[in-house]
Amino acid sequence: MDFLNFIEFKITDVLDIVLVAVLLYYIYKLVRGSVAINIFIGIVIIWAFWKLTELLEMEMISSMVGAFMQVGLIALIIVFQQEIRKFLLMVGSTNFANKQRFLKRFKFLKPDGMGTNVNVDAILRACKKMAGTKTGALLVIERNTSLDFVKSSGDRMRIEINQPIIESIFYRNSPLHDGAAVITDNFIVATRVILPVSNERNIPLRYGLRHRAAIGITEKTDALALVVSEETGGITYVKNGEFVSYGHIGDLNKILREDLESF
Repeated sequence: MDFLNFIEFKITDVLDIVLVAVLLYYIYKLVRGSVAINIFIGIVIIWAFWKLTELLEMEMISSMVGAFMQVGLIALIIVFQQEIRKFLLMVGSTNFANKQRFLKRFKFLKPDGMGTNVNVDAILRACKKMAGTKTGALLVIERNTSLDFVKSSGDRMRIEINQPIIESIFYRNSPLHDGAAVITDNFIVATRVILPVSNERNIPLRYGLRHRAAIGITEKTDALALVVSEETGGITYVKNGEFVSYGHIGDLNKILREDLESF
């Protein structure tokens, strides 16, 4: 039977399967944890059903599903506009050539023991101390997407992360406390950074400009953001343009490490 010809694999077929698997993995990483993940799974199921009907030569149902897939392409672009933008930013990132960070994009290719270089403990200790004194702060942690387009708006530097340094940057009388501090690997590489502010109308009014800036940068890139409120002293974690809930500082430590090590 003709439809059994797929059993005869060629090297190009193997390469095709690997490339499709990698592409699906990228897309899944971008939409994981968001509402779009359910839409993505639905699309994969419909696409698999379409290909199955083509394989079985069920022409009527195949043509109907195929037409649906083609017409729905524009709707999918609208639904996934944030994820598509993140994907293109990640592919075009200027730091893509860095070997270590390139391997981090593929969790299954990471060498044993390769975790995050970021001193998460120092960052959270500083955030907890600033929260106690209601000192406002905004920290952005770079992952795969290059943040050069926002670093240029602030003061460039390269200081290894430690608790006193972070506290001194956001000290109320410090000339560096305004804006965000950007962290790359285990270094603060820019301060007084101006971030794009989210225009999302569903953000509660109790959140100020720092929180909107944190949402804005995480909407446009895969960066992570930590915000310390100078009004409530609360510590907010933002990822993929959304607030991430957690129980206590120990839970936040675990979540942050997992997010850093997954890329």
